[in-house]
Amino acid sequence: MILPTIPPSPHLPISPSPHLPISLFQAILKRHGVDPNPQGTQVDYIWVPGSFEVPLMARQAALSNRYDAVICLGAVIRGQTPHFDYVAAEVSKGIAAASFQTGVPVVFGILTTDTMQQALERAGIKSNLGWNYAMNALEMASLMRQFKGNSSAAYGVFDENVVTTQALPAESGRKITGRSEIEHQDSAHD
Repeated sequence: MILPTIPPSPHLPISPSPHLPISLFQAILKRHGVDPNPQGTQVDYIWVPGSFEVPLMARQAALSNRYDAVICLGAVIRGQTPHFDYVAAEVSKGIAAASFQTGVPVVFGILTTDTMQQALERAGIKSNLGWNYAMNALEMASLMRQFKGNSSAAYGVFDENVVTTQALPAESGRKITGRSEIEHQDSAHD
């Protein structure tokens, strides 16, 4: 896939084909309960034709130096052949490799299920794994910044290049230092 020159934008939806409008993909996100242009966030969507192509684009996004984290979302659903096993294994390895090779957190959000119903349940009907993936991305981006010596990260806000699915309060000034702190904060408010 060859992408045209893309102008800088805080919201950069990229279509997998010049023949398919962005509005089609935004409608798909809305149908699944995702705001394609949430206010106060910078979310870029990079669409690929299939799950097998996710690791390559995740690596390219990470190498662009535009993101503190990349979240890979998709589903590989078992069929009647061993194709599922090969695709699921390679996508998993490829996403891990993209993170290791670039030093940018690349979060694995590819559902591997036996049925479409299982995928829908994990994606939002019974749980919201997308939220978990976003929190993992924020946490890992914060931890990576701390290791790089930059402690200016606020709670859920990372300068101009946030990759998340929901805005978090910038005024809190809290740093995410690990999952235990997040869980502790949540339990303190119960």
